[in-house]
Amino acid sequence: MAVEVVMPKLGMSMKEGMVSVWNKSVGETVNKGESIASINSEKIEMEIESPVEGTILDIKVSEGEGVPPGTVICYIGEGNEQAKEKTERDVQSKPKKERKKISPVARKIANSANLDIDTLVGTGPGGRITKEDVLHALPEQTEKKQNEPAHPPVNMMRKTIASRMMESLQTSAQLTITMKADVTTLTKLQHELNVTAIERYDTKLTITDFVAKAAILSLLEHPAMNSQYQNDRVETFDDVHLGIAAALDNGLAVPVIRQAERLTLIELARKIKSYGKKAREGKLQHDEIKGSTFTMTNLGAYGVEYFTPILNPPEAGILGIGTMYETPVYQEDELCKGTFLPLSLTFDHRVLDGAPASAFLSTVTSFLEKPASILL
Repeated sequence: MAVEVVMPKLGMSMKEGMVSVWNKSVGETVNKGESIASINSEKIEMEIESPVEGTILDIKVSEGEGVPPGTVICYIGEGNEQAKEKTERDVQSKPKKERKKISPVARKIANSANLDIDTLVGTGPGGRITKEDVLHALPEQTEKKQNEPAHPPVNMMRKTIASRMMESLQTSAQLTITMKADVTTLTKLQHELNVTAIERYDTKLTITDFVAKAAILSLLEHPAMNSQYQNDRVETFDDVHLGIAAALDNGLAVPVIRQAERLTLIELARKIKSYGKKAREGKLQHDEIKGSTFTMTNLGAYGVEYFTPILNPPEAGILGIGTMYETPVYQEDELCKGTFLPLSLTFDHRVLDGAPASAFLSTVTSFLEKPASILL
């Protein structure tokens, strides 16, 4: 009996998911647990694995098409088996146009070249599009694209990010302030601790880890920053659920470290690295990207010093980390080399004013300039 593979529901608020790419074609065999397609919804991109061993009998949702959760996207069964009749869900979903016959090799070449399969004419048996048909169409498409402006498609993740950023700017009173922290002592401590951290925990401590710990400790001292504005009221949280923005090839994800105040520095560092890896691999679960109370974002790797982070609604604050730089400084009467870290704090002026926001950022800076206080 053919098995239905459906669009999963990745959270209560999910209304639609999109098949970004099919890794298998109709007629191809699959093993249980093998990836058959990639889907994305909101800020999550993940692989769909085959629930059984068998053959792809029918693909119901084409690449780039968005459908509600629970919609059948394909059928898997025995090679000589027919996909069962459409379920009520299928009837309610959008009508599907007739699929073009195309060989798996031809489909892969066409997809790699972003060639619209519907524009191809098949010369194979029964009008099947062959590899030669695709190769013949490539020069013609290349010439056409050279004469047309590029209009790259916007995926669902990009749409969601754009929508949330616009909502953030339009519904909050955002102001950004900056400070620089003298991290000369911190960088020396970081190198010393890494010898033990790598040997004992197989984890390398980064400046981001120290800033995260400093921000958490500062939020406990300044709880007004660990809050959100919703429905004309301010809600302040006892626990720090820290969001760490992670850049992806096709967008941005913000995994959330829940109750971060309970973690030691090494535990926090391991969480940050683990969630960053899951974000890049598209393996974050829906409950791992929601519920943050404060967010951090780092553009230091790109050579940026100060910038204007946009609030992650409905949070009241987001801390931006810039790139460290060295500059001559006086220590008493002696000229020395100092290392400084630029910090940019965006806060919601509806929740708190400039003075308490500055006090919070000053506390973060103080922790970084006296790093022993982070460890005690």
